[in-house]
Parts: sequence; structure tokens; C-alpha cells
Amino acid sequence: MTSPPREIDEPFDDESELLGGEVQLDQYEDEEADGEELFGENMEADYRPNPALDRYDTNVLDDEEYDLSQGDRLAAERFMEERDLAEGKRRGDRDLFYDETDDIEAPRKRKRAEKAATGDIEEEQLIESIENLEDTKGHSIKEWVSMLGPRTEIANRFKNFLRNHVNSRGAYVYKDKIRRMCENNHSSFEVEFPVLASKENVLAFFLPEAPVEMLQIFDEVAKDLVLTIYPSYERVTSEIHVRISELPLIEELRTFRRIHLNQLVRTSGVVTATTGVLPQLSLVKYDCIKCGYILGPFTQTQNQEVKPGSCPECQSSGPFTINMEHTVYRNYQKVTLQESPGRIPAGRIPRSKDCIMLADLCDRCKPGDEIDVTGVYTNSYEGSLNVDNGFPVFATVLLANHLVVKDSKQIVQSLTDEDVSAIIKLSKDHRIGERIVASIAPSIYGHDYIKRGLALSLFGGEPKNPGEKHKVRGDINVLLCGDPGTAKSQFLKFVEKMAPRAVFATGQGASAVGLTAYVRKSPVTREWALEAGALVLADQGVCLIDEFDKMNDHDRTSIHEAMEQQSISISKAGIVTSLQARCSVIAAANPIGGRYDPGMTFSENVNLSEPIMSRFDILCVVRDEADPLMDEQLAKFVVKSHIKHHPAASSADVDTLIKDEASIPQDLLKKYIVYAKQTVKPKLHNMDQDKLAKLYSHLRQEAMVRLIYLI
Repeated sequence: MTSPPREIDEPFDDESELLGGEVQLDQYEDEEADGEELFGENMEADYRPNPALDRYDTNVLDDEEYDLSQGDRLAAERFMEERDLAEGKRRGDRDLFYDETDDIEAPRKRKRAEKAATGDIEEEQLIESIENLEDTKGHSIKEWVSMLGPRTEIANRFKNFLRNHVNSRGAYVYKDKIRRMCENNHSSFEVEFPVLASKENVLAFFLPEAPVEMLQIFDEVAKDLVLTIYPSYERVTSEIHVRISELPLIEELRTFRRIHLNQLVRTSGVVTATTGVLPQLSLVKYDCIKCGYILGPFTQTQNQEVKPGSCPECQSSGPFTINMEHTVYRNYQKVTLQESPGRIPAGRIPRSKDCIMLADLCDRCKPGDEIDVTGVYTNSYEGSLNVDNGFPVFATVLLANHLVVKDSKQIVQSLTDEDVSAIIKLSKDHRIGERIVASIAPSIYGHDYIKRGLALSLFGGEPKNPGEKHKVRGDINVLLCGDPGTAKSQFLKFVEKMAPRAVFATGQGASAVGLTAYVRKSPVTREWALEAGALVLADQGVCLIDEFDKMNDHDRTSIHEAMEQQSISISKAGIVTSLQARCSVIAAANPIGGRYDPGMTFSENVNLSEPIMSRFDILCVVRDEADPLMDEQLAKFVVKSHIKHHPAASSADVDTLIKDEASIPQDLLKKYIVYAKQTVKPKLHNMDQDKLAKLYSHLRQEAMVRLIYLI
């Protein structure tokens, strides 16, 4: 090659430099003349047939068919390119298309450019592969995932994840989920966040920060994949949704702040109110009244109504009306989520939050259900807040993406194999009954009969409904009555922690509508709606009422139906319905005058009516009697308990204490109760009916003569 030309006004230093340049030029022309002539007169002879060379060696020819996925094929091509480049470097060859400084993607980029020049490639395929997707190049994550290049890369990675992810047994997890979804005509399937984070950590990093954009990409990819497998599935549903489950961090409703806005969050609570399922605009089309042209479709957002500016046909600015025939709607429901009763800090009012359910999430829950929600924490303009506060204030809502209703079935399904094996092993112990009673409120000394009654109430009986005509409840109601200072409230607090679902109320702070249900006007639809009370919230659980004797007669009368028929009938504001209250009621009351008088009957000691007393299956009388021997045993038990649980207690101090080997760990006992209620359905067989009838008759006669005290 010749040296670069000099500027015109730059003189040569001397004549020798000019002469040297001429010599170098002549030498270069001589070297080119000595080269091989490739284009001669007989150049076509190079392409003459040669049977000895015009064939493939069968020893090195691989004619076997391979079924490679797109990811495996790209990996194989990359490996071959790296191998060819390494062999070229080792031999000192020089590639005609790229040198050693070029990257491995150069041939692929060149082929893509050639296809683009001929028009054989679409615009999306012109996007180069983004290897370092987490490098946002100074953009925010929301802006980055909205760009065409990162958006295409995210879609490709997620599609590859859904296609190729296998479990430990080698089965394709999400292909099976999609198949089961289509078999049941559903429109969503779950993707576990820990699995996504282990395989595609960049997508899992972007998802909580820009959930709306990422979930939109995920839904589009899922729909394309479903239509690839089942081309006619769009007749069943026009949308496919990806539900993100098992988000690691669980927030409380009262801890949501500004930092959580537009983030993917997970929380839990109790549903207190639900609206009806309403149609919401999804894709809107408008009719121009002047020319009749159909405008749209416009994608409707959650924040504001989307309206067209002008008609492209007649250039008028309206008016426009919604085309009802071509507009696409989706299901919409708003529920009120309140903090779970057991998680409210002492002295605080429970917080609540509106939660929006869309598409197939509608009607998944009802008032009284405890749910686990994963969704986008977002804001919406609320005019009434600005009027009240005098400055711009936004209301916050939770746009749900995934919903799980917590019940006994869900808790049983979450048990591990080790838990189930430990429960089954524990059930084979012949002393299991005594061990369960010893494990009920172990920090309270004595009162074995009360503990046995509470254990029976926690496990419950078997409800019966022969012929679907006469329903007999299976829940056992317990009333504790006795002297003050005998740990009646502590028994209730223990049951609140042990029961899978429990609602705690006090007689002085509970009203009739607070225990049953009340009617209020919904601020959204301006219609009357039901709000669940304590007994409805405790459905399939336990309702605990302390200071039962402090309730007035009107409030106490309202729970008659709930305790016996396990339902609450409502007939107010044009709403006539019946709510289910399938729960056990455990109440604690003080006798008249403060202390229990053994010289009077139970009815004379308690200020309760006969109808309410007849609804309690177990009546427990707790008396504080002065017995020197019992008082000494009680004092030793209390002192040992304090020593055992003192922060400065050493292991030697704990070992010297008497250990009760019969007790069951509290966590295992809770799992045992849930597993037994869900899986064990006892039936009476080979029983002596005459003996049972005589026992019932004998108990009725004794009850008329004197009351059996359970001490």
C-alpha cells in the first residue's frame, strides 16, 4: 500500500526523499506482477468434472438426523465458530471476512445484514442479541425494558425458559403446565419466582422493579407459545396470563410506603368485603357520529380513560361514542383486604387496602377467606381525598397478579414428607390422647379436664347431613366459667395461636353486627354490600369470645343461630341472604359476684339465659380452692417455668428441671391438628346402640338432679 498523501502546501525535505518514494512504488508494482494469475483464458477448466474428487467420504459423513432446539443449535454453531477461529490462529491462516480482532458474532451479523439488504428479514430480527442485558446504559429499568432491543431479548429468554426448563426428573415443567391449563380451558398458569431467579436471574431482577412492563412481555410470550402448540386455543380465550408465585419477601399491609409504589409485592390478609364482577373496558373502539368511521382499538389503562383526539376520516374532533359490538371487555372485581387478626400490633386499628382482581382472578375468594396476594402496588387518583386534605393525595390499590386462598387444604398441601411421616408416626402411639392433652397450654398447671375439652374443640367432630335434609354440626362449643385469676383468658390466647384460623373478640368491645355481619353502601358501585363479622371471618376455624358475661342480651342473642345452625341470616336494605359461620365458639365468663358459689347451680352462678347455655356442648367450671399441697405444687411449677425460660438460664439449670416427655412440640401439634381435621373422617361401626341410649338417658336424669362440675 502507498503512504497517505501529504498536504499540498507541505514541501519535501530534499530530493532523496522523493526518489526513495519512487523506488518503493516500483518495487511494489514488481511484487504484484510476480503473483498468480487467477483469471486466465482456461479458467473454466477448474470446474471440469472429476469423479475422484466430486464425492463425499462415507467414513466421515454424518447423515443421522438430529432434533435440536433453538438454544442447542445456537450453542453448537457458536462452538464450531470458536473452533474454526482457534484452528485458524494455530495455523496462521487469515480469514477473508474478518481478522483476529473481530468477535465471533461477525459472520452472523454479516449474514443478517445481507438478508436485510434483500428484504428477507423482519424488523424485529434486525435487533442484535444483547448479551449483557443487565447493563441498562444509564436508563431506568422501566425505560430499558420498554425499548425494542431489550424487550425482544427478554421475550426470547423467557420463551427459551418456558420451552426448555426441566425438573430433577427430566420433565418439561411449563410445557406440562400449559397442557394442563388448556385441558381445563383456563387462561393462566403459574411461574415460580425462585425457579425463574435460578435460571434467568436478569429477568427475576427486572420483574419486581418494572412489573407492569415485564408481565406484559411474559403474557405475550405465553400467548405465542400456547398458540404455537394449540393454534385454535384463541377460540377459548383471547388472553393468557402468567401468574408469579412464591415471591420471597412478604410485606404487611401497614408497612407499604412510597418505596413500594409500582413494585411487585406480596402480602396477606383477610377479605372483608367484595363487589360484584363488573365488565371493564380492555380494547375500546369508538364511532364517529359525523361520518360513522370506527376508530381504534385503544388500550384502556387502569388510571384514566383513553379517548381519541380527532377522526382520521373527516378530521372532526367528535363527538364519539363507544362501539359496543367491537369493544373488548374483561372481568373486574374489587375486594377489601384487611390485616389478619393475629398480626395486628397491640393497640392498633387494623389497616385495609383495596385489591383489584382482573380476568380469571375474579370470584376466587369470598368474605372471611384469608388470602395471599402477589401484585403491583400502584396508585389511583382519588378526588375525595384532595377535597378533605386540601392538597394532591393519591389513593393506593393493589393490582393482583396471583392469589392463593389459605385454608386447611392449602396448609396440608404445604406439609413436607418429613412432617407427614412424623404425624403418622405420632398417631401410632397408644398414649396419643394423653400426650395431646398434656401439650395443650403446657405453661398452665393442672386443669386437665379443661385441656381435654379444648383439645376436643380444636379437633372438632364430624358434621352430618343425612340425605341433605337435616344438618348436624360437628364443631364443639366450650364455655369456661369460674373464679378470676384461673387462666381462662390464657386458655383462649393459646387456642388463638394453635388454631389454623382464629378470631379473638371481647364481650365489652363486640357488638351484634361486629360478631355477625353488617350492611354498608359500597363507595364504588353505590350499592349495598355485606361486611363480614367475627363469626363469618372465623368460618372453618375458631371464634374466641372473652368476657362473655359482659355482653348485653341483644348482642348475645344475635349469635344463637350461628352457634347452632352455623349460619347467619341477613334481611336488611333489600338484601336477603345467609352467610356461613362454620366455627367453634370458645367463650370465657365470670360468675355473678366475681367468685363461683358451689352452693348454687350453674345457671344461678352465671348471668346467661337458657337458650345460649344449651348451645355450649362443654361447660367447664374453674374454681380457685385453697389447698396447701396443690398450692405448693403450683408454686414449684411456676418457679421452674420462670427458670427454664429466663434469658440467663444455662443448660445445666434447664436439665435439672423435670421434663415432661409426654408433651408434643407446639409446631408439630399444630400440623397434627390440621392434618387430622383434613384427612381423618371417623365413622361409628359395631357399636352397642342400647348402651349408648341408656348412657344418654342416665346423663339426662343426673342433669335434672344436680350439675356435674368439671374441675
